[in-house]
Amino acid sequence: MDLNMTRLLPFALLVLLIACSSTSGSDPEHPIAADKSTGQSVFNMNCSLCHGRDGKLGLNGAKDLTASTLSKAEMLAIVRSGKGAMMPYKDVLTAKEIDAVVEHVRTLGKPK
Repeated sequence: MDLNMTRLLPFALLVLLIACSSTSGSDPEHPIAADKSTGQSVFNMNCSLCHGRDGKLGLNGAKDLTASTLSKAEMLAIVRSGKGAMMPYKDVLTAKEIDAVVEHVRTLGKPK
């Protein structure tokens, strides 16, 4: 497999996963629970490969999200625009999904 195909394959799989998934199952009676569920679902689908479901995996140089000291605004900017090996998600996820992912990430590592 050539280098371009190796780089394209993870992106193609990501696009396929997004196209086959649905995050529209929000619960109008429990909007906060729906946002938490959406954030976790979108995170698990798009971020857990490198960050792990618990945020600590660190694959491909991914940061330990449980130790993050970034503000919400800084996190939103990184998810939208990417950083280092992390791709930008502004053209992949909706603004609402990005916000939900960041809210989920901010709960990682905190006592439950």
